[in-house]
Amino acid sequence: MDELLKRLAWTEPLPDLERDRVLGTISASRAFAAGEEIVPADTPVDFSSVIIEGLACRQKVLRTGDRQITAFHLTGDFCDLHSYRVKSVSDSVVAMTPCSVGVVPHARLDAITEDLPRIARLLWKSTVIDGSVYRRWLVCIGRQSALSRLAHLFCELYVRLKLVGLTEGLSYALPVTQTDLSDALGMSLVHTNRTCAIMRRRGLATFAQRTLTIHDWPALQQTGQFDADYLHLQHSL
Repeated sequence: MDELLKRLAWTEPLPDLERDRVLGTISASRAFAAGEEIVPADTPVDFSSVIIEGLACRQKVLRTGDRQITAFHLTGDFCDLHSYRVKSVSDSVVAMTPCSVGVVPHARLDAITEDLPRIARLLWKSTVIDGSVYRRWLVCIGRQSALSRLAHLFCELYVRLKLVGLTEGLSYALPVTQTDLSDALGMSLVHTNRTCAIMRRRGLATFAQRTLTIHDWPALQQTGQFDADYLHLQHSL
């Protein structure tokens, strides 16, 4: 639960009393196995979901069977907060690992946002940041080289995980496959495999055994054209 509070406090501090109110919006937790849908696409909902533990992704599967991953949702992330207003999502949210997911009824969000304007502002900012991440991914896929887009993704995940306390030095758990990376970056599996090998040979980072280890953080940022401003962080790294 602490990761959720840290995630909301990216842009401004969250007083203790308001922290307790945020945690009180979670009515229950649900367990999902890897591969299970957490939020089905185009299905009306009256609650939003927050990842208490685990890793999930947002994805769209085409009629051809091809999949595009459009977001990774980490521990502490709301994975469908915008459904609070629009009541459904156009792409599905799927557990990539076993996940514990908190259920936040929209009626409780109504109550807390009416009582505490700061929480309403932070929740709004959270959805704005999600949109900013989405647009930055679009630029990566559309205009950056394979090595650059992979480096950018690894940098972004490092920053996001560091801010919720889920890194160890310059390493972090990344329980995805190269196929998952391919589907997030718009690359073939062969291309992704080769790009990971190039990154390792250049001494930038190594992705192995579901762990990402950064060897040269400044060079990785430069390669990925990574600037964390789009994450709108209060903290500096």
